[in-house]
Amino acid sequence: MKTNVGSKAISYVAAYVFALLSLYPIVLMILSSLKTNLEIFSSPLSLPNSFSLDTYKKLWEAVPFADFLLNSVFVSGMSVLLITVFSAMAAFYLSRFSYKWTGALYFFFIIGLMIPIKLGIVPLFLLMKNIGLLNSLWSLILIYTASGIPISVFILTGFFRTLPVELEEAARIDGCNHLQVFWRVLLPLIRPALATVVIINFIHAWNDFFFPLIFIQEEALKTIPVGMMVLFGEYETDWSLLFAGLTLSALPMIVVFLLASKQFMEGLTAGAVK
Repeated sequence: MKTNVGSKAISYVAAYVFALLSLYPIVLMILSSLKTNLEIFSSPLSLPNSFSLDTYKKLWEAVPFADFLLNSVFVSGMSVLLITVFSAMAAFYLSRFSYKWTGALYFFFIIGLMIPIKLGIVPLFLLMKNIGLLNSLWSLILIYTASGIPISVFILTGFFRTLPVELEEAARIDGCNHLQVFWRVLLPLIRPALATVVIINFIHAWNDFFFPLIFIQEEALKTIPVGMMVLFGEYETDWSLLFAGLTLSALPMIVVFLLASKQFMEGLTAGAVK
């Protein structure tokens, strides 16, 4: 009994220490956003001399941060919506219908996990140019959707296959068609998997720097990772503005994770316990 209590105490202490170490960079980022450049370099680990939001006001005046924020929200939100819808439908088809081509179709999605999409940057650039989507937010949305569907289909197909077929049979006896079975019966049961898909793809789209740098040239259409680059000066950088921008850009991700954290953890641990 004492051994169990001791092991639990050690586990809790280790968990709290890990949580503090994980939160420390976030706290340091927030505190640095409230300091001046001189304070950041002279006392980087201490509290700011005065808690003021002047840095945030200066940030909104220095760069069109509102445009960057709205662009990132639109791109990430639309990408996640399209990925979730198409991946869920594809996973439902692959897990519940057995045809000669089903295995080949599933393998086609798995191939998307093996080939890095950045290897096709030149064909993608030419494609977006030919269809008139260069320097458009929809070019980013289409790329993120295409790159996020394979891993999402892989996750959701595994979850659909764990659901008992008897649920569908009972729904069909009650008169449900394929769409109603998918929407009303199975989809609510895979919320942990959907939360996992949403968080993974939202973070990827929100933090991506490479594709916005290549496909977006207009200042008003830039997302946060690329737009924040204007804060880096050739000879001098205002680090307080940079930390303020990083703090604001991290808030949506924190909110999304807090809203879906319970479902996300259930999705990670699903199948571990019968």
